[in-house]
Amino acid sequence: MRLRPARPGDWPGLWEILGPVFRAGDTYMVSPDISEAEARHYWTEAPRDCWVAEDEGKLLGTYYLRTNQPGPGDHVCNCGYVTAAEARGRGFARAMCLHSQERARELGYSAMQFNAVVSSNLAAVHLWEDLGFERVGTVPGAFRHPHHGKIDTFVLFKDLTGDR
Repeated sequence: MRLRPARPGDWPGLWEILGPVFRAGDTYMVSPDISEAEARHYWTEAPRDCWVAEDEGKLLGTYYLRTNQPGPGDHVCNCGYVTAAEARGRGFARAMCLHSQERARELGYSAMQFNAVVSSNLAAVHLWEDLGFERVGTVPGAFRHPHHGKIDTFVLFKDLTGDR
């Protein structure tokens, strides 16, 4: 696996990964009806950084990194990660999360926060906590899951400086 910055020509492969995840509507605070153009802006243009994970030339994962809040909160970043269905369970999400933490430090961030980890996304919750993220809050019923109805989201946080 190789991680590299996303390039404009990567979009068709990224959409193949992101489209099904967004359409499923069970893990991201993104409308399942998001247009491809809106998704491209959300994932690759609005963030500060966008990376891809590839294996043998095939895109199998991606993450974005953005400032979580402006002004006095701009030292905390936020990331989103998606792994292609055929690559799940092969360590792509772990590698991308570890890489994003290093990248965040390089960009001057001192912490990372995940604002809305869907409680039913057990694999993600387990992975993020295994990588040292603390569950600092629960937002009751904040996510309308297509099968489970209203379920909780978690706020996860990690200090990137070692000071905490």
